[in-house]
Amino acid sequence: MNSTKKLTITAFIAAITTVSSSLIYIPVGFAKIFPIQHFANVLSAVLLGPWYAVIQAFLSSTLRNMLGTGSIFAYPGSMIGAFLAAILFSKTRKLSFAAAGEVIGTGILGAMATYPISVLFLGQEAALFGFVPAFIFSSFTGALMGYGLLKVMVKNKALGGILQ
Repeated sequence: MNSTKKLTITAFIAAITTVSSSLIYIPVGFAKIFPIQHFANVLSAVLLGPWYAVIQAFLSSTLRNMLGTGSIFAYPGSMIGAFLAAILFSKTRKLSFAAAGEVIGTGILGAMATYPISVLFLGQEAALFGFVPAFIFSSFTGALMGYGLLKVMVKNKALGGILQ
């Protein structure tokens, strides 16, 4: 797949994620959790690779923040999750590893990365592992949705050999 096509798909996934963020989210304290972002991260990781997955996560986070439907916590969670999902998939070529990378990257590493943002920049009291349960729940839900869709697409040969 050439870079123009990858960039177009990246923008399309970021746009869909941004639009859906006003419809599907889970409020957790002063953060909002978006399972559709994790769904998009798994799709981007598998279909586009690490850098495009991170670009998609960054674009989606930026657009959601500009529209007031996201929070600053979207950046570390979504970008770390997208990157780890894509790296694990590229090394193993297994969809389950992409989903697991999203959950570990966003649910644990990304949640922990929100701690300094919360304490240092927002002046909020937070525990180091305070966001982990909510982020794991959201990332697991979205990653499972992405994994399911990709499995169906592979079974029906809808990906045109991208995963072979």
